[in-house]
Amino acid sequence: MSALPYLSFARPALDEATIASVADVLRSGWITSGPKLKAFEAALSEYVGGRPVRCVSSATAALELALNVCGIGPGDEVITPAMTFFAAPNMVVKVGATPVFVDVEAVTRNVDLAAVAARIGPRTKAILPTHFAGLPCDMDGLYELAKKHKLRVIEDAALAIGSSWRGKRIGSFGDICVFSFHPNKNITSIEGGALVMNDEHEVREIERLRFHGIAYLPDRTRDVATAGGKFNLPDVNAAVGLAQLAQLSAFNEKRRALAGRYFERFRTQPACELPHPGYTNDEDGHSWNMFAPLLPLAQMTLSRREFREALEQRGIGTGVSYEAAHLTTLYRRFGYHRGNLPHTERIADTTVTLPLHPALTAADVDRVCAACAEVLAAHTR
Repeated sequence: MSALPYLSFARPALDEATIASVADVLRSGWITSGPKLKAFEAALSEYVGGRPVRCVSSATAALELALNVCGIGPGDEVITPAMTFFAAPNMVVKVGATPVFVDVEAVTRNVDLAAVAARIGPRTKAILPTHFAGLPCDMDGLYELAKKHKLRVIEDAALAIGSSWRGKRIGSFGDICVFSFHPNKNITSIEGGALVMNDEHEVREIERLRFHGIAYLPDRTRDVATAGGKFNLPDVNAAVGLAQLAQLSAFNEKRRALAGRYFERFRTQPACELPHPGYTNDEDGHSWNMFAPLLPLAQMTLSRREFREALEQRGIGTGVSYEAAHLTTLYRRFGYHRGNLPHTERIADTTVTLPLHPALTAADVDRVCAACAEVLAAHTR
């Protein structure tokens, strides 16, 4: 094993002020949803230009609630890329609808809108795109397509808080947008997620559904008209989220600088396929949640697992983001098989996620680049 410090591929940046804010909440005696949650929601709303925001226990919960308020259920179809985390299609299945998987673009790894258009049918109710790794989808094309077919859009922006499209922050426009605050995201609330809404009726429905379906009558007694769950975000989490949100711009600036360093220093033989660098003249629209090159496995004598193990032995953590969702056991039951979505499958088979988070230094990135080059040079066909 390496004598150098271990480099995890993802890590939250929690300073002493954030830790102290949690202690303050614990001392206050109000640790579940309360004033800190309201403050976090207000700060997030301000961040996305004043649109209403409601926080919940996870982005997965947010996706489920978004599908609920859109009235999506049995008999409906939701089009989504297979190059995504499992939460999105899983929640489609959970509400009783059918996920319709489409391929992604080879370079951006975002949903192929031509493929979406080809799969729209009479049962299609929504498009559920993922902003892959923090790179926004083609928002103009996405919403033009949705408007043409009168479809809802639920943006899986779990990886994209701080991203923007042509100068407009993701979440500041469009239909429903979902953020994640898991510890491997650009900001964290330990666990947590948020929905950015644009319809006040749906906002009130989210408020009911996230806490048992409870609504208050004029005399302040409670009524339940819809069977809701329990997805509320505690104040302990919201305090962390508030402190993190104040640092988001600095975190993302650091991420962009580190990604730039990767592009400068990542040189291997055989060559890896590097991720999309961001749109021309809008590079800062990419928030860089992850840096995931594609390995040249056909030219390597190592498998991906063995490559990752070689980096692990050098004190470098890696991940896989993501597997092809349509090839998992659950979704093969919907009739999907290898060969359906070639770009997704190629990316899923060869991707490896390298360290990228604000605690890294330029020297750390150089170390990762050197290790990758060393391993590949020693194991080339």
